[in-house]
Amino acid sequence: MKLKGERVASDLLKELSMILLTDAKDEDFKYVTLTYATVTNDLSSAKVYFTTLEDDRRDKILKDLNNASGYFRTALAPKLNIRHIPEIRFVYDESIEYGKRIEDIIEKINEEN
Repeated sequence: MKLKGERVASDLLKELSMILLTDAKDEDFKYVTLTYATVTNDLSSAKVYFTTLEDDRRDKILKDLNNASGYFRTALAPKLNIRHIPEIRFVYDESIEYGKRIEDIIEKINEEN
């Protein structure tokens, strides 16, 4: 990702977090943490990675976030200093779960020794 793409991704993540925290009406969004964002080189689309405290509702939250992406784009328009707001696609971030599994494996190995 180029420098401008990194800046846009960073700004997008910051502003989108504030929108989820303050403006979103869906109570499930209050338990969402945005972890990372990537933007294509032409700034036409963005992937926003998230985690949630409510693992049993993960699929519903993912669907709701993606359905509300038009609202998020509209809310981001006055806050980002770019002409065209990227299409936003939300993806569940499994890296935290992956890290936890590795940590559990390491603990198990250490207990055996």
